[in-house]
Amino acid sequence: MAGIVAIVGRPNVGKSTLFNRLVGARAAIVDEQAGVTRDRIYGKSEWNGREFSVIDTGGYVHGSDDIFEAQIRRQAEIAIQEADLLFFVVDVVTGITDLDMAVAQLLRQSKKPTILVVNKVDNHLRVSDAYEFYKLGLGDPYQISAINGSGTGEILDAMIKLLPEREADTKDQLPKFTIVGRPNVGKSSIVNALLGEERNIVTPIAGTTRDSIDTRFNQFGLDFLLVDTAGLRKRGKVDEDLEYYSVIRAIRAIEESDVCILVIDATRGFEGQDQTILDTIIKNKKGVVIVVNKWDLIEKDTHTSEEFEKEIRRTIAPFNDVPIYFTSAITKQRILKTLEGAMQVYKNRSKRIATSALNEQMLAVIEKTPPPAYKGKYVRIKYVTQLPTPWPSFAFFANLPQYVRAPYKRFLENKLREFFDFQGVPIQVFIRQK
Repeated sequence: MAGIVAIVGRPNVGKSTLFNRLVGARAAIVDEQAGVTRDRIYGKSEWNGREFSVIDTGGYVHGSDDIFEAQIRRQAEIAIQEADLLFFVVDVVTGITDLDMAVAQLLRQSKKPTILVVNKVDNHLRVSDAYEFYKLGLGDPYQISAINGSGTGEILDAMIKLLPEREADTKDQLPKFTIVGRPNVGKSSIVNALLGEERNIVTPIAGTTRDSIDTRFNQFGLDFLLVDTAGLRKRGKVDEDLEYYSVIRAIRAIEESDVCILVIDATRGFEGQDQTILDTIIKNKKGVVIVVNKWDLIEKDTHTSEEFEKEIRRTIAPFNDVPIYFTSAITKQRILKTLEGAMQVYKNRSKRIATSALNEQMLAVIEKTPPPAYKGKYVRIKYVTQLPTPWPSFAFFANLPQYVRAPYKRFLENKLREFFDFQGVPIQVFIRQK
């Protein structure tokens, strides 16, 4: 299971630049002004075949009366508490500051695996300046320049050696279904409707559920763990330390689940933050069911649900092979159907297709519609097999794998879905040298 890596340090040392370098996107605001990163930013990354999650934190500021700086400090403390490994970033230009010493003390006390990253070493004159950071008592300082990428390979190699393999909590080996969504869409109400009790506090105030809660469900021939999570807010709205803690725990819950039940509000439709949560689920290769809650509040005619569903599928394309249910936690309408759908998605995610059946179906399709020729070269795919991963992934063996483009991979994925029913599950397609 993927581990969580937190990037910590005082403001303006280049944490967000390093985060962007690791996740391959300009996802964090980068600015010269200290304290621009006001909240945790989350991304997925991979190094040498090992996946990991990355959290960018605001600067750790010690002993400040400023509320905003105190908030950043608390966020860093929470990241330290929740992470499996820490990148402690310092600035070679300014050298060791009192704040760096305060952070180093916090990290030594945490006893979490920590890699000391000396940033802004972008010329040979600064190399010797990096040795000063041995004084922090955190082992060898790794010299990098986050802005141009030099040295990042070395810190990632060190990370792989130190990052513990996280084992999912396999309580009775039960399937784990996690209810996720924006705040105040009715996640806790759905859990209570399922369990027939006030298992979770339900109020109209967004953000009531502060943590992830596991409940065993064993009725109607279904047996699984149901996890209610705090709502995932837009990053700019994560403005309390408890909110911040909740977002990290919700992301952890997604990572440790088998199927995510994504709840959206029928009165608001499928919004940008819903897509962000869906993207997080897909990145983690989890099964997904979409639940349109509060359907009792919508004025309907015979085509309302059909049009609503069509719009959702258009919005979430290309991965739109997802079960969609219209529910009301108040009337318990279609709540049980949602769980049956989630159980089917769980089975789809763990489905194994015999190699003979795969080749029989897929090679006939490939022969009829081969990959387009590229620069006069013809690609021939001769064999396909399912890989031994916890989610559906398939290797197609070809003479010229480098010439198979993304649209043809999507074509193969769609055919796999058509023949073998992988509804609700992300599929990976690899083209390999035969």
